Amino acid sequence: MNLSFSPRDLGGQAADDLFTPVDPSAFNAVSPPIFQTSLFTYDSYEAMEDVFAGRARNFIYSRGDNPTVREFELLVARLEGAEDGRAFSSGTAAITATILSLVEARDRVVAVRHLYNDVYRLLVKLLGRLGVKVDFIDPSDHDEVRKALPGARLLYLENPSSFVFELQDIVALSAMAKEAGVTTVIDNSWATPLFQKPILHGVDIVIHAASKYLGGHSDTVAGVVVGTKEAIARINSTSYPYIGAKLSPFEAWLLLRGMRTLRVRLKEHERSGLLLADRLKQHPDIARVRHPAFQDHPGRATLSGYAGLFAFDLTPDIDVARFVNALREIRLGVSWGGPETLVVPAKVALQIPDRMTTFIRFGVSEQTVRFAVGLEEPELLWSDLQQALHAARR
Repeated sequence: MNLSFSPRDLGGQAADDLFTPVDPSAFNAVSPPIFQTSLFTYDSYEAMEDVFAGRARNFIYSRGDNPTVREFELLVARLEGAEDGRAFSSGTAAITATILSLVEARDRVVAVRHLYNDVYRLLVKLLGRLGVKVDFIDPSDHDEVRKALPGARLLYLENPSSFVFELQDIVALSAMAKEAGVTTVIDNSWATPLFQKPILHGVDIVIHAASKYLGGHSDTVAGVVVGTKEAIARINSTSYPYIGAKLSPFEAWLLLRGMRTLRVRLKEHERSGLLLADRLKQHPDIARVRHPAFQDHPGRATLSGYAGLFAFDLTPDIDVARFVNALREIRLGVSWGGPETLVVPAKVALQIPDRMTTFIRFGVSEQTVRFAVGLEEPELLWSDLQQALHAARR
């Protein structure tokens, strides 16, 4: 889990072939500069024409490229072992642009069943209007996957999957996809590039909700996708310019700042998460702990560590609402990856009016609670869990 870099690593040397006009290490600054500008000018007509005609590369407009944003894109690409990257104003925007760059009307997509709910709605509601068909598969059933892949355009994965944390053997699944001529995309937000490098295991394109562990401070919303130069060029030419979901320079700077502490933060999330997961597993009021560390599954082999996000199922004797309301230190809120510890009860998501959720379609118990362990002292969190469980007994 080595994540040490200087300002020059963030853009100077790494981007020499990618038109960085200002050396980020100028003045020996320890933090990269923020290029808070909407546009970039040219010294002459000829210089501008060369860029527009594709004979030279330079920045034009920050909805397309910006030096600070470019540093973030290249850093994530380098950590993932990818050739290039493109950042967005949200993880969902990164996912949408990636899928739209690969899928056309009346194509077919294969996706894991328990995926992020907004991606599920994107595939079913929006792409469904374009005649795109989606086969949701149990990723542990390799026979089912093999039958679904022929003729598909895209295989969409998460390892582990959202909320229920099912593991997937991404080595086997990406090999099946390649054999069938299908592009593989994975959401790697849970593991980050430090705990899982899907490209090294055969996956084609990797996406992050950078709002989570990459940023790490619950102060920005962002997304990034990395892959081959060809894959990113396809996104740049087919979807990115028209969605308009650009990442701002300041938010890119916040992400670069957050990633400088990613290694130490993840170690603490992992330590506290494993400690609390093990104690919850032994607690009489907990029916099940959904943590990848406790699963004997081939999908665990590609993980070099464990994030602090998992779920647990309360026994029927525990009232979910009373349990959540009794928590004093742990807060009720969506998202994860920041310093605060959060819970989300599945029972709340099951109330969404249009019922367009993976929770309803594929089944998630009302007693399941997602637990995002932050950076607080774990003994404080354990005491809070114990008193809330005691208060919630029927």
